[in-house]
Amino acid sequence: MMRRLVIEILHSSEDALNAFKETWREAEQGGSRTPRLAFGRIRDLFSTITERRLELLRHVATRPGELNTRQLAISLGRDYKNVHTDVAALAEPGLLEKDERGRLSVPFDEIVIHAGLTHAA
Repeated sequence: MMRRLVIEILHSSEDALNAFKETWREAEQGGSRTPRLAFGRIRDLFSTITERRLELLRHVATRPGELNTRQLAISLGRDYKNVHTDVAALAEPGLLEKDERGRLSVPFDEIVIHAGLTHAA
């Protein structure tokens, strides 16, 4: 079964509150819900998931639990400090996980991004 993360761009704090209420209601009813991550602006999403960070996520996803940050930097041919910064930025919202030994994994197989063009979308 594919593990999916839905990322949403919300237009207002009211949208964020409504999304939270919906998720809470479904959880109380015992329903399973696709994990969601919300951003207030598209630029916030793009500053969190840059092209380089998406490449990093894809690389880790193909080698779950095999690489730590230093090994990842070597594998990608990138500077350790920059990879460390990217790992921290991706781990903070839960896009990347690190086990007790420092090994990295991506908790999703697919990321779906919803960015409505109008307020009602």
